[in-house]
Amino acid sequence: ALEYARAGAAVACMDVEQDTLEETTALVRRAGGRVLPLRVDVSDATAVNAAVAQVVAELGAPTVLFSGAAVLDMGENILDLPLERWNRILAVNLTGAVVLCKAVLPPMIAAGGGSIILVASQLGSVGAPGRAPYCASKGALIQLARVLALDHAAQKVRVNTLSPGAVETRRMTYRWGDMETARVKAVPLHPIGRLGQPEEIASAALFLAADASSFMTGADLVVDGGYTAI
Repeated sequence: ALEYARAGAAVACMDVEQDTLEETTALVRRAGGRVLPLRVDVSDATAVNAAVAQVVAELGAPTVLFSGAAVLDMGENILDLPLERWNRILAVNLTGAVVLCKAVLPPMIAAGGGSIILVASQLGSVGAPGRAPYCASKGALIQLARVLALDHAAQKVRVNTLSPGAVETRRMTYRWGDMETARVKAVPLHPIGRLGQPEEIASAALFLAADASSFMTGADLVVDGGYTAI
């Protein structure tokens, strides 16, 4: 959101958590950007449709959709995973992206096209022990983007996925307890010798949104420090 605002975009931020929504909104405003904060659960189609209608009314038709909502999950063997938790992870990680696309595509197409970016993961292409719902949802997003790219190319809508490796965000501290432990556990999996920074993923997201990537659609942009090269 901050990277897009710095590039001159008006930004609508959707988040299910009020405190992080307020934090992001404050950062964008501090950078001089125009932002519309919306508290939304992306798995709720009614709420998403209402939010997108508000975006269109206040900011105009969206030309970029960046879909990155994902449940914070610790990971566990499928035999120990309650079906309710499986359903919730897929409802947010995968179905939430579908709900957003269904809401955003009509005004985007009417405006002449745009770019949709679905945040997948390096774990959408390779497996990891105890991460069945996460890997399944992220792999599905890669395939979803390919199909949407084919379905809407004639309407000048590009659809790509962005697949980060391990990045120093709250997801890492949630999983490992603190960033020092996260680095000990995850850095050896990345040949580049460190974890990613949020700004590096934001730069890739800006590239996929901009005309610099105008010949890309149905692609998966992997920014993983070499994780999948091993």
